[in-house]
Amino acid sequence: MMGQGEGAGRRSLADVVFDRLQRAIKSGAYRPDERLPTEHDLAAEFEVSRPIVREALKRLRDQGLIYSRRGAGSFVRVIGLKQPLGFGQLENVSDLLYCYEFRVTIEPEAAALAAERQDTASLASISAALEMMRDATNRQSHREDADFQFHLAIARASENTYFSTAMEALKDHIAVGMRFHGASVKREASGLTRVFGEHSAIFEAIRDRDVSAARALMRDHLIGSRGRLFEKRRSETEQ
Repeated sequence: MMGQGEGAGRRSLADVVFDRLQRAIKSGAYRPDERLPTEHDLAAEFEVSRPIVREALKRLRDQGLIYSRRGAGSFVRVIGLKQPLGFGQLENVSDLLYCYEFRVTIEPEAAALAAERQDTASLASISAALEMMRDATNRQSHREDADFQFHLAIARASENTYFSTAMEALKDHIAVGMRFHGASVKREASGLTRVFGEHSAIFEAIRDRDVSAARALMRDHLIGSRGRLFEKRRSETEQ
């Protein structure tokens, strides 16, 4: 059951329903081609309205996790089972470095496509995550969840599910890097403010449909984050 409180923190009820259904599908709770419960049954299960369920189901379809048959309902795609990409556990610093290397390859292009294809809804999602980051920065804190949501919202705004699926599959790996990076910049007098400024500049480029700037700013941000993190770790080990 889901109460209204779970929609707090700028997450809509549709986000919560989507996340729970996505986890259920990826965990194998539903078999390939198994029909999902009806909208009415899902609305009753999650204690939300049918339009909210309908919005969550649309997102699942957009991500290729389910498909619909006219008059028959929604069914689970085979590719939606388990983890869509075979990333194992993050085991050492080298894995974290390779994760950054991969992100530097894909996220600048996702940002460029987001700048080209953004709409009101996708900008609102990016902006909501940015505002959570602004609030944390004002309190001299770092929120890894908001940071990840910012990058994921950009991947979704690209309207290419390969980008967003890769980001979701890498969520735990990315969170480790964000946690260490956040701890690193908090030690600097203006570290959090500078990093927030980098995110804000990326958002503004996407909002202004400046494809080249969005790509370059995202690349610079990721390379800078990687450099700050690994240079800090290197200096600590040398002491």
